[in-house]
Amino acid sequence: MSRPIGRFRNLLVLLTTMRSRLFFTILGGCFAADLVAGEDVSSKTLSLEPCTLTGSYGVGQVEARCGTLNVAENPEDPDGPTLELFVAVIRSLSANPKPDALTLINGGPGGSSVQLYVDMYRVFSGFLIERDILLVDQRGTGRSNPLECTELEQASEETDLDFLRTATQACLKSLNGDPRFYSTSVAVQDLELVRLALGYEQLNVYGVSYGTRVALHYLRRYPEAVRTLIIDGVVPPSLALGANIAINSQHTLDGIFARCKRESACAESFPDLEANFATLSSELKANPIELNVPHPITGITTPLTLGYGHLAITIRLLAYSPETTALIPLIIEEAATRGNYIPIATHALKVISQISSAINFGMHNSVVCTEDAPFFDYGESVFAELEKTYLGAEQVEVLNVMCDEWPEGLIDSDMKKPLQADHPILILSGENDPITPPRYGDRVLGNFRHAHHLIAPGQGHGVIGRGCLRRLATEFVESADFEAFDPSCVERMASTPFFINLMGPAP
Repeated sequence: MSRPIGRFRNLLVLLTTMRSRLFFTILGGCFAADLVAGEDVSSKTLSLEPCTLTGSYGVGQVEARCGTLNVAENPEDPDGPTLELFVAVIRSLSANPKPDALTLINGGPGGSSVQLYVDMYRVFSGFLIERDILLVDQRGTGRSNPLECTELEQASEETDLDFLRTATQACLKSLNGDPRFYSTSVAVQDLELVRLALGYEQLNVYGVSYGTRVALHYLRRYPEAVRTLIIDGVVPPSLALGANIAINSQHTLDGIFARCKRESACAESFPDLEANFATLSSELKANPIELNVPHPITGITTPLTLGYGHLAITIRLLAYSPETTALIPLIIEEAATRGNYIPIATHALKVISQISSAINFGMHNSVVCTEDAPFFDYGESVFAELEKTYLGAEQVEVLNVMCDEWPEGLIDSDMKKPLQADHPILILSGENDPITPPRYGDRVLGNFRHAHHLIAPGQGHGVIGRGCLRRLATEFVESADFEAFDPSCVERMASTPFFINLMGPAP
């Protein structure tokens, strides 16, 4: 029998795009100011051969040229253990491509950038007209020595924090790498090594979610290597992701309830939506429900003890995009007023399965326990606010327990400081983003002299593929300025209408 979803499973969606620690920190000086201490960059070579890339869950194929670059695991010990970075290049359609490639950086932390590209290759196809697309699986993800944690996957539905602590310890013993060296500060060095090995003069960098942290830090470390920057769903450098996850998610859910009240079809169909959500939440917390559910991926009938955690994770992840946000009122009402819990159960099972296959938890933990948890500074008032949210304070509690065991990794001394830059920077935000709201984009905008912030109305997390933003992003990289930039088309974007029954929105 499947156990009720527990605290750690909520952690696994903490930084996902969505798409993501204790005794070894370098605090004095900036350890990455030089590329890699003692390493001869000119000796790095990278041969590429024809290959076929696949997307998430093995779906989708893209032809490319692939290779691996051998790098030191510890950048300060070039004679120590090494790992292979997986690199892929999609060649430009031009006979004379520009000398500056576009590179993508996925979120999570723990997601594969290669898989991100295959999943969204149509969105990025316009960039191929003039330049190559360079893909690097960040160390610890994809095919770059992935740090997998079977023990934590097995512990993912446990609510006992002692059990989680034991699973974290077991995970650390099983890793095929030293987790101290899988942080953002090391990853940007890897990207620079790849750029130099392939001979690109500069890079146009696109980062989404946690990938914006990597993109911004790459710009900080190697400003001459960056031509343009696109950051989509911004994580400001100074931000420690923790309590704000639950608070931002609650704000988004409150917005969904308010919007339903404003729209006549939704208000008439679900007049007591917010109250019904509260009642449903209380019932599932007190009395989990035994179900037999056709698994949404395998089709196999699966026994499930449906608890409140399944409802929370379903609401949390459905709010990431406008199409799935449109289902939230109906899913709540089906369970609260009709006793139909199948939509919650199937969505939760799908999310759990997809996260487990898309995120390398060891790398995720190495980042979070180095760059977020050590910077938590929460008083009783913050925890009181967390307790008022539908996600509660459990995410922070779990992070604290896990990071007590996880070794703290390498981090540049200036990484958490605000970044100032003169580069052309396009900032993208979704109006209803539940994890990196538009105010995060505004927070970094003031530090850039040549930047523009586009907020997509009615949209969620990661918006480059929405409406006209794909075209605007392509035009921005082509021109590298905003003089002729016309973003007025963004104003025509809107939320997806709410489903009022199983047939869809009102006509």
